[in-house]
Amino acid sequence: MSQDNPAQIKKTTSLEDKLDNFFKIKARGSSIKTELIAGLTTFLAMVYSVIVVPSMLSAAGFDAGAVFIATCLIAAFGSLLMGLWVNLPMAIGCAISLTAFTAFSLVIGQGVSVEVALGAVFIMGVVFTLITVTGIRQWILTNLPLGIAHETGIGIGLFLLLIAADSSGLIVKNSHAGLPIALGDINSFSTVMSVLGLAAIFGLEKKRIPGGILLVIIAISIIGLLFDPNVTYNGFFALPSLETAQGDTLIGSMDIMGALTPTILPVVIALVMTAVFDATGTIRALAGQANLLDNDGQIINGGKALTADSVSSIVAGAVGGAPAAVYIESATGTAAGGKTGLTATIVGLLFLVMIFFSPVSYLVPAYATAPALMYVGLLMLGNVSKLDFDDSVDALSGLVCAVFIILSANIVTGIMIGFTTLLVGRIFAGELKKLNMGIISITIALIVFYVGGWAI
Repeated sequence: MSQDNPAQIKKTTSLEDKLDNFFKIKARGSSIKTELIAGLTTFLAMVYSVIVVPSMLSAAGFDAGAVFIATCLIAAFGSLLMGLWVNLPMAIGCAISLTAFTAFSLVIGQGVSVEVALGAVFIMGVVFTLITVTGIRQWILTNLPLGIAHETGIGIGLFLLLIAADSSGLIVKNSHAGLPIALGDINSFSTVMSVLGLAAIFGLEKKRIPGGILLVIIAISIIGLLFDPNVTYNGFFALPSLETAQGDTLIGSMDIMGALTPTILPVVIALVMTAVFDATGTIRALAGQANLLDNDGQIINGGKALTADSVSSIVAGAVGGAPAAVYIESATGTAAGGKTGLTATIVGLLFLVMIFFSPVSYLVPAYATAPALMYVGLLMLGNVSKLDFDDSVDALSGLVCAVFIILSANIVTGIMIGFTTLLVGRIFAGELKKLNMGIISITIALIVFYVGGWAI
């Protein structure tokens, strides 16, 4: 009968103790196994970015191969920073909305060069970081009314549902008169897999099966590989290259002086304003879902969390990618039990590995991760129970925020309309004492941002 090696046991225990002490895993009610599963779940939910981001930027003239490397580096840097420094289970990557704006509005729409566009991203990151370290972002976070703070989570939950339903083909654009969306092909393989996957997650999570969400993602990916001709095996390993097809590199190629012109600076302002409210609202919603708020309702290590994603945008401009932000797909990891920075650290390490295994990303179809996103979106709707309807103006303004996040498909738009209805509602209700200069200032700034036509 074999016996365990005492030295090996001691070494293993020592490593577990070090991880626990560093990430405060047990103190937050988690375990190393749970954090590992949560990290892998988050990674699989957001790995689509290494396909989508290069696709959008290459349409604007960026080299797709170089952008793929940049996308992985940005996600790795931001997620490792969030994990090792901030100790929160939130992953960072190239923001899809800001990627689309950079590609289609800035480069294609305004005809600026790739180098100037990267300069704009870099400057945006610097300004974003200055706003963060000077405490302005924390001030905004502190002045979020409770209704809007809670209902931003609901709005993001609805947003996740729409993203997942769209990616799986369950909901499609309506080409006819009427509402803008319509039911897709309910009999399609992707739709059936998404609905069945969602139901499977319900059952597995009810039975508290460890890694239930992850198991569904893997199972559907395997089924897709077997029966879906669009899911193909292209190998596992691919040697990365930092050079473009012309022998150049995007790393360090940004044109900062070219971006400091009267025509480009308004774009930088739009990027900054969008990132400030979009990312701040997302971080607050994710922290609330994972119960990572202190006794005052503020995010644990909130200042560091806000700095991590803003610094990541500086890195994005430097390595040749799109602006970075905390991914709302991080909610899949927190739903899987992730509560510490070990979750984000795993995501960061996997994106580093992804640089060498790019073909693997094509083995996880959108309809495999859609059930996870829909499940998390449904969970986030539970924030409605946190509303205080005794203060009806605050509660209803929060609901307005949530509803218009999904109707406009824009988090900042929902926040702007929520703040506006809160301010005007307080005035008409004769509740001026419940307003402060923070709420008034933020509302005015958001309204000016939209009226001025700078909104993305």
